[in-house]
Amino acid sequence: MISSTSNPQIKNLIQLQARHKERQEQNAFVAEGIKMFEEARDGGHLIKAYVTEELYEEKTRNNTDYFKGISYETVTEQVMKAASDTLTPQGVLAVVRRKEYELAEIVNKTDVNLLLLEDLRDPGNLGTIIRTAEGAGMTGIVLSQSSVDIYNPKVIRATMGAIFRMPFVYVKDFYLALKEIKAAGIEVYAAHLKAAVEYDSFSYPKKSAILIGNEAKGLSEEAAALSTCNVIIPMEGKVESLNAGVAAALLMYEIYRQKRNRLEKD
Repeated sequence: MISSTSNPQIKNLIQLQARHKERQEQNAFVAEGIKMFEEARDGGHLIKAYVTEELYEEKTRNNTDYFKGISYETVTEQVMKAASDTLTPQGVLAVVRRKEYELAEIVNKTDVNLLLLEDLRDPGNLGTIIRTAEGAGMTGIVLSQSSVDIYNPKVIRATMGAIFRMPFVYVKDFYLALKEIKAAGIEVYAAHLKAAVEYDSFSYPKKSAILIGNEAKGLSEEAAALSTCNVIIPMEGKVESLNAGVAAALLMYEIYRQKRNRLEKD
């Protein structure tokens, strides 16, 4: 059992939680909680788990094979609290192998519904958007290099496991990626306050993408200019704009609604 926060493995856990560079160099990230641990284990993504003695005894009491076949260490409650990124740890931390995708494998599909994120900075927003994207049947996410690290602990928690199932890619040249996406026959619809077309007033094609900008500044003019069409979400009162996560959810679920209607008619 590891009982000291000076243990090299625990120091490394803390570094993986805190530093983007460490996650890149080790090609790994940390996922917290029982659900995330089980998803990583069952999906073959798990590198190593760290579990409190209390949780270990609880899980193996009813299922002696719960930790069978995986690499793990037991740790004290004190060590778990020091290594965790949350105030109330669930008793298990999983070091997980990062998954890498290429733009081509996300774009080159028969039916494509993409989410394109330019300079999204809030970890909670990104995690919620990833989770919502899976629920709305989106097939992939493309992010600008300036967006928040998808393996940030706050992002990982907010995805509630969707991080393991939603394909994504960061692109160095976001504008070039937009051009490549359009060249692949995918229509791009940008959420923009100056748009004249309401988001639910037309039919989205089978191959379509939603473009969302920075939480404070919105989309850059360069990105908006590369879209097929700029769309707006109508609002009442004195509200000037919606949270990026809320706007993305509305647009994604409009595409999903139309997709379901097409399937019902077919």
